[in-house]
Amino acid sequence: MQLTYWAEQAWLETNVEPGVSLEVADGRITAVRTGVETPPQGAQVLRGLTIPGLANAHSHAFHRALRGTVQVGSGTFWTWREVMYQVASRLTPETYFELARAVYAEMALAGITNVGEFHYLHHAPGGVSYAVPNAMGEALIAAAADAGVRITLLDTAYLSSGFGQAPNQHQLRFSDGTAEAWAERVSALKDSDHALIGAAIHSVRAVPAAQLGTVAEWATARRAPLHVHLSEQTAENDACLAAHGCTPTRLLADHGVLGPRTTGVHNTHLTDEDIALLGSSGTGTCMCPTTERDLADGIGPAVALQHAGSPLSLGSDSHAVIDLLEEARAMELNERLRTRTRGHWTAAALLRAATSDGHAALGRPDAGRIEPGALADFTTVALDSVRTAGPLPRLAVETAVFAATSADVRHTIVGGRQVVRDGVHALIPDVAQALARSIGALRS
Repeated sequence: MQLTYWAEQAWLETNVEPGVSLEVADGRITAVRTGVETPPQGAQVLRGLTIPGLANAHSHAFHRALRGTVQVGSGTFWTWREVMYQVASRLTPETYFELARAVYAEMALAGITNVGEFHYLHHAPGGVSYAVPNAMGEALIAAAADAGVRITLLDTAYLSSGFGQAPNQHQLRFSDGTAEAWAERVSALKDSDHALIGAAIHSVRAVPAAQLGTVAEWATARRAPLHVHLSEQTAENDACLAAHGCTPTRLLADHGVLGPRTTGVHNTHLTDEDIALLGSSGTGTCMCPTTERDLADGIGPAVALQHAGSPLSLGSDSHAVIDLLEEARAMELNERLRTRTRGHWTAAALLRAATSDGHAALGRPDAGRIEPGALADFTTVALDSVRTAGPLPRLAVETAVFAATSADVRHTIVGGRQVVRDGVHALIPDVAQALARSIGALRS
């Protein structure tokens, strides 16, 4: 089926063009025509700034149930984690499907067309396997399909609670026992048009050093993306130094984990040597600024990492908010606070982290660009809201990145299909109600 979209303005990675006709067939862009002053007959009109679909490179869907709840009182990442465990203990494949379906629909409303789901909630409470061993992962894949977005399921190895320590009571349902058993289970999952299967190492504290290579080899054999939480907390660094005499980054490097298909998530507390190891190996960095500030993690060295050769992507992680435009500007604004200087990235560079580089980190280098041959995944940001009205048209990208929010997303197209039209989800009519219902069910 052939479709034509007409974008009032479109960002073509190097510049903004007015009047752009996008021809789509079989889920891909077949032609991009500029200078088209009026919509072609039969074209679907996209008013505002059309950009490639946003890539949420790091998500824990069930954390959405924590929004608001964890803002009561004080504490640290570690006290927040105890509340997170309580929510995780209540989920079943059925309730996780309902929750994730609503969360992914919220993402579509925010212009996200592809999500990297860092998935470690594998088994029933106590660690007993479901009759279908991948029931939880399959629920997430089905939820993304219902919500109309693509997913890279980053099936996560999570085997211990710390260096040399068995999983605690909460973590039993995360663990397969060994990396070999993890690999056997995850190998039963298959790619599809909307879903890719990748791998993840939860952290160096959660996968024994001798088993890191097994996960890395599984990903290498399948040319799949491999993600890992890295140096989010100084306590993890200290424990790794005590156990192995090196930093987490060095431990990963020594066991063959780093490389161009690997992405370190957070990469917050790094040494100069760590930065050089990540950059020289082409290992990516996924920054999650809204979560990193919500959990008081710290500000990672994103500028130094990118200069060293580490591509940057963005994620909403714990979903304190789901807004990739906020994540993009927060990376720049955090750096301004840290250095007291401005302009570390252009708006276009921040948008590339939220689009093409994010999709590449999730194993989809054919997404994140508005060009012939690319996946027909794009989103339109309103330029006439109270947040975005006023600036000159030539500043549309700057306006979108530094002023717009997810509330300004007007349309979202995935594979040529309009999933969000005029701010309304086409597949799930009342996303707010779906979120309230699914989260409420976990409290009852």
